[in-house]
Amino acid sequence: MQALPRLNRRRLLAGLAAAAAGALPALAQQPGAAFRPTRAVKLISPQQAGGSTDAVIRPIALKLAELWGQPVVVENKPGAGTIVATQALVQAPPDGHTFALAIGNLVINPSLRGDLPYDTFKDITPVTQIGTTTVAFVAHPSLGANNLAEFIQVAKAKPGAISWASLGIGTGGHITGELLRKRAGIDIVHVPFAGSATAYRELLPGRVQAAFVVLDSAVPHVQAGNLKLLAVADPRRNKQFPQVQTLDETIKGLSYEGIFGFIAPGGMAPDTLKALHADIVKVLADPEIRQQLDRQSMTVMASSPADFAAAIRREVEHWKQAVAESGARIS
Repeated sequence: MQALPRLNRRRLLAGLAAAAAGALPALAQQPGAAFRPTRAVKLISPQQAGGSTDAVIRPIALKLAELWGQPVVVENKPGAGTIVATQALVQAPPDGHTFALAIGNLVINPSLRGDLPYDTFKDITPVTQIGTTTVAFVAHPSLGANNLAEFIQVAKAKPGAISWASLGIGTGGHITGELLRKRAGIDIVHVPFAGSATAYRELLPGRVQAAFVVLDSAVPHVQAGNLKLLAVADPRRNKQFPQVQTLDETIKGLSYEGIFGFIAPGGMAPDTLKALHADIVKVLADPEIRQQLDRQSMTVMASSPADFAAAIRREVEHWKQAVAESGARIS
């Protein structure tokens, strides 16, 4: 092969050096570049398909799919008080292609279960708290109670005869119901269900007389006269039902707000987390999504990852005390 002339060789080397230098900024920007999925994204839900939760997260998934140009598949994994779903999340790579919905069980389980297959703080990356959900205490009309105080009176007159439903062992409704039983000095029977659909099948015919359920799911039954709304678990009265008292107005210390947010596997790179959070917050600001969240009686927060992490730690401490006082146990 003929050697290149000295001048041409210099020009070639200079050109290669310039090209390499020009490529360096692009390479340096890659780690901090906005996250964009390169394949389908999985959104894991800890609850059954078809419930009020799906009515919130599926529209969000559709909007994210439009933004990313990749499918966002909602995968329902109910079971073991959200542990099944959370374990599936923490086993996924923290590359932004898998995230999950977090509800109240996430912060209750550390105090209620000693055999968690993950560390709630180390194995999970908080992304954003979408908002809070309103839990309601409802009763069948045949019980004859119009509010929580009247329910307590009826329960005291019929010890052991009244059953109440929760949406599963370890839920906020379960722990709060146990606190109600203890603080009011009443003998009521707990019947846990694996979700609202199965709970309503027993509640609407009156085979179970009362229940802690998500307010939005109860509204049609309340409006139809099939259930009575006795109280809401929020610290303040609900704007849709301002005449209905909070739990705290009858027994102090029972009220709580249910967390509702997105989490990712632990160890997610800061740049990926920042971009994932920004895209979700962008979707939460969409008017259609806002309307959907409002229909679910949800107060929208769209918090930062740091604020959500702090909220999770705060709620874990809150439920540690509540679980200890309630005496709730995993059967």
